[in-house]
Amino acid sequence: MDKPYPSSLDHHFQLPQVRQVATSRPLLWLRLGLQDMRDSPSASLSYGAILAAIGYMILAYAASMPYLFTAAISGFFLIGPLAAAGLYEISRRQDGGERVSFSRSLKGLARHGDSLLYFGVFLALVLIGWERISAILFALFYHDVVPDLGDFYRTVFFSGEYTHFVVSYLVVGGALAAVVYALSAIAIPMLMDREVDAITAAMTSARAVGVNLGAMALWAVITVAMVAIGFATMMIGLVLLLPLLGHATWHAYKDMVG
Repeated sequence: MDKPYPSSLDHHFQLPQVRQVATSRPLLWLRLGLQDMRDSPSASLSYGAILAAIGYMILAYAASMPYLFTAAISGFFLIGPLAAAGLYEISRRQDGGERVSFSRSLKGLARHGDSLLYFGVFLALVLIGWERISAILFALFYHDVVPDLGDFYRTVFFSGEYTHFVVSYLVVGGALAAVVYALSAIAIPMLMDREVDAITAAMTSARAVGVNLGAMALWAVITVAMVAIGFATMMIGLVLLLPLLGHATWHAYKDMVG
């Protein structure tokens, strides 16, 4: 049974109450997200097409530079929550009984522009930092000629010759991803829904992830799997999968934050 999770931080920082949910809850979020897509298919798929096209251009640009390509993939996950802000607005309005067009959803972005900008700057700084860290790790541990992208993962990650590089890359990247995931998992939907600042939203997101480790770990796996399917289909699959993830993330926020 879902239950509120009080904290002594509430009094000092006025954070919203966070509810504890079942580990299987992401399956419900996906069902609700799919319903939102069915209710506003043109607006949802418009965001999916735009984001998939942007992702394709970024990865195409980085394809000849393997270290930058891997950073670009990571960056896609980093900026995903912010890029889906319009989808959260669609779900928010539909929860209020409105029918939403693509153009009307953009008004929500303008209304919360300042908060989204601050959070976007944070994510941009993280992305720039990760790109630099990625380049440094390559310089420290990989001294051969960088292979073509087609041979990169087989040569570097699966040959067994660069264990120190692979371990360092995965540990550093994984730690950074975990921190950013905790701070941003539901922060953007909260900024779209409430008059709060970016710090409050990030702290609430971290608390929600901490209270619901099982559900949020499953949600992370689902998100990575769906984006991987999108990459495997040359971004075509993301036209459908990104709106589904965006709408479902809105319902994750509403489910966990009181």
